[in-house]
Amino acid sequence: MGEQTTVKFPQEVIDEYAALGIDLPALFSAGTLGTRMGVQITEASAERVVGTMPVEGNTQPYGLLHGGASAVLAETLGSVGSMLHGGSSKIAVGVDLNCTHHRGVRSGQVTGVATPVHRGRSTATYEIVITDEQDKRVCTARLTCLLRETNSQQPPVA
Repeated sequence: MGEQTTVKFPQEVIDEYAALGIDLPALFSAGTLGTRMGVQITEASAERVVGTMPVEGNTQPYGLLHGGASAVLAETLGSVGSMLHGGSSKIAVGVDLNCTHHRGVRSGQVTGVATPVHRGRSTATYEIVITDEQDKRVCTARLTCLLRETNSQQPPVA
């Protein structure tokens, strides 16, 4: 658990960030929390972000996938989509996350797919659908991110 696979980005996006000296796959990894939880991003563009997470190690006391784990997967995927939409001149900061949990999962892995609901100049909203290995919906989430202009002199603040 915790290994990262190579994220698939459109070549023009990779080139845009590489021109700024930024390793895009490293920038859009799942981060420390996501890595600890086994989140793997397998596809990423402003139109669609896909990632997986194991149920094992991410359960609550009843042995079901923890709702907070679903929230971590959802926010990770929606944030990546928002940052890709904003481009290299903006950072995405989550301002609202809503999760509805539909069914419990006890084993295997879940897959999240984030697709845009709104992509504006200052905000981006993504719907994230999380399903189990039988393609049954486990959770529906919505994430809105504020898109802030970057300041090249200072690192982004989350």
